[in-house]
Amino acid sequence: MLARTNCHVYRPVPLDYSSPMKLLRKLKPFDRRTGKLNVVIDTPKGCRNKYAFDFDVNGYVLKTVLPKGILFPFDFGSIPGTIAQDGDPLDALILMDEPAFCGCLVHSRLLGVIEATQKEKDGKAERNDRLIAVAAESHTHSAIKSITDLDPILLREIENFFISYNQVRGKKFKPLGRYGPKRAKRLVEKQRAR
Repeated sequence: MLARTNCHVYRPVPLDYSSPMKLLRKLKPFDRRTGKLNVVIDTPKGCRNKYAFDFDVNGYVLKTVLPKGILFPFDFGSIPGTIAQDGDPLDALILMDEPAFCGCLVHSRLLGVIEATQKEKDGKAERNDRLIAVAAESHTHSAIKSITDLDPILLREIENFFISYNQVRGKKFKPLGRYGPKRAKRLVEKQRAR
C-alpha cells in the first residue's frame, strides 16, 4: 500500500503481512492500486510435494506427495479473499519464468479458467475450476493475454496434469470448458469471501 505525502511522492506504508495466513485473510483478490490478481504461492513449479496453508496451525503443511514423474508444471497458489466450493481459497496456476517459494505473493494477470468438476472418493461432485494466470513481472510469458494465446498442446498438458493429479488421489477431474480472462475475473469476484 502506498501513502501520498505532501510533496506528492508515494511512500510505502508498512503492512503487517508477516505471515501467509495474514496475506490469505487480509488481502483482497485484486490489488487495489494496480488491479492485478493477488496469488500466494502454495506449491512451486517442478515440485512433487503439494503444500497447502493450514489456518489451524498457521503454516504450510504437506498435503500430498505426487508419484515420481508427476510434477507441478507451473507455480500453484491460492487467491486471498476468496472461498471456493470446497471451502478453501480459489486456486490458480501461475505461468512464471522461474519457480517462486511457498508464501510468496505474486501479482498476476488472469488469462482464463478451465472450468471443471471434481468427483471425490465418496462420489460427491463439486466444481473445482482452475484459474490460469501469468505473473505480472514475467518476461517469457508477457505477450500472453488470454488462455486462447496458449499453445493448444500446453493447455492439454495442463488439463492432463490436473486429471492425473486427482486420479492418483482417488478423485476424478473432468474439464467442462476453457474460457478467457473476463469469465475468470467474474469467477473470482463471485467467490469473494463475504
